[in-house]
Amino acid sequence: MAKIKIKKVRSEIKRPGDQKKTLLALGLKKIGQVVEHEDTPNIIGMVNKVKHLVSIIK
Repeated sequence: MAKIKIKKVRSEIKRPGDQKKTLLALGLKKIGQVVEHEDTPNIIGMVNKVKHLVSIIK
C-alpha cells in the first residue's frame, strides 16, 4: 500500500468540531506538522473533509 504525507497548513480555530476531531484523528496538532499514513479510502475521506486545512505531499 502506498504512503501519503499530510501537512497541516491552517488553524482549526473557528472550524466545526467534526473538523477539529478529524485533524486530531489524523495526528495533526500543530501547524507545519507532517504525518505519514497509508493511502486507504478511510484516510483519503478524512483528508477530503479537511482539505482546506491540510496539504498532501506524495
